[in-house]
Amino acid sequence: MTFSILAFDQKTGTYGAAAATGSLCVGGWVLRGSLEAGLVASQGTAPSTLWRDAALGAMAQGMVAENAVKSITQADEGRAHRQLTALDPHGGTGAFTGGESVVWAGHLAQPGLVCAGNMLAGPQVLDGLRSAYSQSTQPMADRLISALRGAGRAGGDSRGLLSAALLVLSPDAPPLDLRIDHDARPIAALAELLRLARSRPYADWLHEVPVASDPNRAPKSLAAPHS
Repeated sequence: MTFSILAFDQKTGTYGAAAATGSLCVGGWVLRGSLEAGLVASQGTAPSTLWRDAALGAMAQGMVAENAVKSITQADEGRAHRQLTALDPHGGTGAFTGGESVVWAGHLAQPGLVCAGNMLAGPQVLDGLRSAYSQSTQPMADRLISALRGAGRAGGDSRGLLSAALLVLSPDAPPLDLRIDHDARPIAALAELLRLARSRPYADWLHEVPVASDPNRAPKSLAAPHS
């Protein structure tokens, strides 16, 4: 019912995640991340938000993504109905697809990139997701939108789509956490929301809030009026 992608740009230290599903509120259910820990996507027939939070916590303590995923999934007797992917601060990846996941279900991973999905039209959906991301040279958010569109062109969720989400974390910018919780064309709506987030006056305000590389950033004081 869901496909997702987690990515890391080592040159800029930027993390990016995106997901889409044929159900509601994919962003709130699936994606989480932080600059200190990395990214996680937890999904499936009975997705575990506990997995998501546990994986982030483990990676924040220094555990590599592969070991975090193994540790968390092996301890859960309901794991057959769930999927978990993780991407750590070194670009390492981990992935698990439960044996009772609704077909087609699976994952693929390479350094700095991991994709997963269930109830898909077929394995070509993940290939489309990865290929569209890898072939794009645009900024992270645009690459992720391209990836979602690539998965959609390859067949996407076998039921169609109702929600989509985007998460971009960068040391030099505020978090970009955009969610379309219910829409007949959620990827198009997500792309439009991204356009609006880059437009004034919202985009102007983003240059005034603290970021990891400048935690004290604030609006410049207005010049004192002349007497």
